[in-house]
Amino acid sequence: MKGDRQMRQSIRLGRIAGIPVGMHWTVVVIVVLIVDTLAVSVLPAVIPHQSAGVYWTVAVVGSVLFVAALAAHEIAHAIVARHWGIQVRSITMWMLGGIAELEGDPPTAKADLQIAIAGPATSFAAGILFGCVAVLARSAHGPAVFTDVLAWLSLMNVVLAVFNLLPGTPLDGGRILRALLWKRYGDRQRASQAAARSGQVIGVGISLIGLLELFALADIAGLWLVLIGWFLVAMARAEQQSDLVRGALAGLHVRDIMLSHPDTGAAWNDVTYFISQTVLSSRQTVYPVLSFDGELAGFVSTEALARIPPAARASTRLGQVATPVPPAYVADPGAAASSLLGRPPLRGQVLAIVIEDRQVVGMVTTDELRLVMLHARLHPSQTGRRDQVRSS
Repeated sequence: MKGDRQMRQSIRLGRIAGIPVGMHWTVVVIVVLIVDTLAVSVLPAVIPHQSAGVYWTVAVVGSVLFVAALAAHEIAHAIVARHWGIQVRSITMWMLGGIAELEGDPPTAKADLQIAIAGPATSFAAGILFGCVAVLARSAHGPAVFTDVLAWLSLMNVVLAVFNLLPGTPLDGGRILRALLWKRYGDRQRASQAAARSGQVIGVGISLIGLLELFALADIAGLWLVLIGWFLVAMARAEQQSDLVRGALAGLHVRDIMLSHPDTGAAWNDVTYFISQTVLSSRQTVYPVLSFDGELAGFVSTEALARIPPAARASTRLGQVATPVPPAYVADPGAAASSLLGRPPLRGQVLAIVIEDRQVVGMVTTDELRLVMLHARLHPSQTGRRDQVRSS
């Protein structure tokens, strides 16, 4: 899989071609399940009378090779994306594959198609490679337990490729469908929405099959299908929402959606003074904090202020409780509004503090983004016109 939605890396593995590669914690779960399945069920049934140590050792090697093949799948997406001038923020492995997080959208339907198809093609290639190695090892009378793991890896990579070709996002088949519909309609957003709806239908279908297997056949494995189907539906909906936001922000700049001249606090003010003089008369829930020279020193939220014991507020300065703003969350007013997407808000709210000539001139929070979405729904024909939406 590939997508714009960020999934946080629980375990960082390093960099490949300059791209941060990591794992979500769910990879640990799937690796444990693969090792257990191979060592306890698959290998003893196919190659009996081996020691437990052999089964477990081969199972661990097989699971590592399987995760490596998943990583190759995502790296293929990233390489083709870079070929089309799209930067790749990160690659994150998770229980159903991986996500290559791209900086922007493919420029054309052709680019979208090539980026999408690179992953399944790599999985098919891995399946063929493992299959050929298994045949060669068997012909050379190699240990049967190793040749069978190679055969299993071959089959699993082919299954992964076929599964990923199902025509619905967030699967690669959904990207392929989107590219084909984009080419046909000439409208990327329309194509993307159709692919997302298809992904939700596929997810529901997989969940229903899992429930049927669970209750009609009394097979506990049906729970996995239910879980996979639920994940697909959730991710398809998230991508559908993300695409709607991108469509609403098309053609807009940060200055067009920011809250202009927000209420701010001085780093040397105590919390009691700031609450009485600013917070109680403001409609904001987040406030930039300024240093003595008027530059950005951080931000505070009303939630953070409320957690300070009343008795300590008079002796606590705003600068002491302000949260630093990472450089990635400082924006220029002339930057594309869509550049603020694809990352989690700071403290759940702040998308960007807007700086011009070293002074705070605006702020973008999830509230401003909701206003843009509301305007887009009320006036769909005006989506993307930057003179139509402006917070004040």
